[in-house]
Amino acid sequence: MSIKYHEAEDIKEKVRKIVDVLGMNHIQLHRIFCIRSKRSSSRNIIARCHALPKILQQVLEIEPAYVIEILSEKFDKMSEEEQIKTLIHEVLHIPKTFGGGFRHHNYVRKGTIDKFYREFKRNEFKPQI
Repeated sequence: MSIKYHEAEDIKEKVRKIVDVLGMNHIQLHRIFCIRSKRSSSRNIIARCHALPKILQQVLEIEPAYVIEILSEKFDKMSEEEQIKTLIHEVLHIPKTFGGGFRHHNYVRKGTIDKFYREFKRNEFKPQI
């Protein structure tokens, strides 16, 4: 059976909340697309962030965009805390330039994710300005 992709508005809402609560103003939410995949053959992957490379942006004459894909069979079974940490991980791959580039795992690592998660929990219910 082949992989299936579906729009994931629930994931988009979680990403929106993460971006708002953490003040990640460089993230252009209208250019973030969230997808839930099913039947992926990927092992040891819960989610991934896809960037639209600059060459495709230029040739297709479109703005930078990012797709956050969650692998349903693994992600949906996780606790809310682990889901949020996973989404923080994926969002951290998006650089401040929001130009189609990608931050690698020398920046996106457990300590950084845990720091952002603690900040998220501290500010989750504070009104956002």
